[in-house]
Amino acid sequence: MDLSVTSREENGRTVVEVSGEIDVYTAPTLRERLNELVGSGHHHLVVDMEGVEFLDSTGLGVLVGGLKRVRSHDGSLHLVCQREKILKVFRITGLTKVFPIHDTVADAISASASVDGAGATS
Repeated sequence: MDLSVTSREENGRTVVEVSGEIDVYTAPTLRERLNELVGSGHHHLVVDMEGVEFLDSTGLGVLVGGLKRVRSHDGSLHLVCQREKILKVFRITGLTKVFPIHDTVADAISASASVDGAGATS
């Protein structure tokens, strides 16, 4: 399965909508998009992963790299995910302590705005 990555502005945040599989073959597409966004001044990102069917360690690495990049600009990266299969990967790796994970884009935007890049809120 391919990976689709689109982005839009919503309430002062950049929402990155991801669908498909994030694996060793497709992760570079996501990495490039996140790097482009941060490079062009978008430092508060919400990554909507509701359409993600599969996530491997390479994909996790891309997300961690994106988080480090936005934090270097005093930014934030919030995730949106309700898929148990994907959430399990975050729990097993302990990344639920690193990433704020929300049920909806609206929740992520609200939480992101309330901490204004101060880090995880969950």
